[in-house]
Amino acid sequence: MLLHERFVRVAKDRRDSLFIADGATKRRITYRRGLIASLILSRKLRRFGSGRIGIMIPTSAPCVLSMLGALMSGRTPVMINYATGAAANARYAQERCGFSTIVTARALLDRLGIEPCAGMVAIEDIVSGVTLLEKLVAAAIAALPSGIIMRLVHRGDEEDTAIVLFTSGSERSPKVVPLTHRNIVSNVEAMSRVFELSPNDSVLATLPLFHVFGQTANLWIAIHLGLSLATWANPLDYRAVCRVAREERSTIMVGTPSFFRGYLNASEEGDFSTIRIAAVGADRCPDALREGYLRRHGLTLLEGYGTTETSPTISVNTKEANRPGSVGRPLPGVRVRIEHLESGDECAAGETGRILVQGDLVMKGYLGDLEATSHAIRNGWYDTGDMGNIDADGFLWLEGRLRRFVKIGGEMISLTSVESVLDDLLPEDVLCCVVGIPDPVKGSRILAVVTQDVDAKPLLKRELPPIALPKEFITMEDLPMTGAGTVDFQATTAWARERLVGRIDESGRRGGRVES
Repeated sequence: MLLHERFVRVAKDRRDSLFIADGATKRRITYRRGLIASLILSRKLRRFGSGRIGIMIPTSAPCVLSMLGALMSGRTPVMINYATGAAANARYAQERCGFSTIVTARALLDRLGIEPCAGMVAIEDIVSGVTLLEKLVAAAIAALPSGIIMRLVHRGDEEDTAIVLFTSGSERSPKVVPLTHRNIVSNVEAMSRVFELSPNDSVLATLPLFHVFGQTANLWIAIHLGLSLATWANPLDYRAVCRVAREERSTIMVGTPSFFRGYLNASEEGDFSTIRIAAVGADRCPDALREGYLRRHGLTLLEGYGTTETSPTISVNTKEANRPGSVGRPLPGVRVRIEHLESGDECAAGETGRILVQGDLVMKGYLGDLEATSHAIRNGWYDTGDMGNIDADGFLWLEGRLRRFVKIGGEMISLTSVESVLDDLLPEDVLCCVVGIPDPVKGSRILAVVTQDVDAKPLLKRELPPIALPKEFITMEDLPMTGAGTVDFQATTAWARERLVGRIDESGRRGGRVES
């Protein structure tokens, strides 16, 4: 089923039910009005040519309706990251994906302090140009049976690309990921089953829609089941997000550990009293964060795992099957294989290897990059680039990105594992990122970048072997973050290397501490 086809059917069935409670425009939009608005935008967007079209609007009704309008018009939305380097990201998307028009919001450009790029059109101008006749025509079409409406909008195949996203670029330049209608629908249906979602649920939608986590867990899962969305454009506006959760009586909340930490610190008793599912992903969830939510709100954080290339969810914990520290069991219809790093054989239970994934959730390949695709998809399996193991009960445990392993003295050390131990030892308000830099003697040197002046080496000695101990603790006031709310590992590593350049002698030994 096509995503916009599902929306039409749900909108006809749920017509007077709340679709979007929009924090940006302060409007409450029913499914019927959402259908009318999408039909209007589909006609407006046809004027900007065919093929792909960029969308760079914060999480809000205008963003959701623009996406739906684009799909109905036969355009493929290319979602552009506005949180970090918006102008450069817009040009990058235009060049890599071969389109010119970008629908954006003038309010966003003003807030970012950037001039419109070539091809940008403001959603405010599009909306202000809607005539009474266009509204009446759209309302008349929306009143027709769903089967007739579908004959009046773009029709396609479930293998067609539904949206184009970009990888985070936290470790290298972003890759272009086209996801099909089948990819997204398969993921949404699997999550709906494991979480037993119903039309009585409502989603607190704060994640950016340029990120796959927001696309599936905030938007399409709601549309697929006819849930209501409470949108808030800035996930970093922690107090406001807590207020929206309380006022809209949201039952589903998803986010990264960074966002959840902010909400915990800003929340008051009762803010999350109606939340029944709190899913955390995109980065490791520290034990202290889990304990904080359980202690203050009686809420269990359920950790999951996914990638942009898998639409995204591969595995997740549920209330009925929750093993804290793991990322849960694979979703129904998702096959996970742990492959030995050297032999390529399938690993035994508990044995660490490459994580490979197979199923309808996996992308067809990177756009315009056959080489990267051939490395990522081998013999029908997608290589996530992550390392992990599956225990005897079927729970998946992550050991970190393969690129986040370093070789020291002939041994492979997981920087993510060191980071995990450090997270549990540091105060709750101290963030850390463990990086590796070249060492002329041992091959690599482990450093811990922290947001406050600490030295946890004495404590770490009881938890880690000497070879895995960070040699330095470097203070950085704020860790660089990606637009999706995860630590930018590439930028942090580059910063650490720059701080230490020229300060490691030929023997690989140095003394003293480095302060910001």
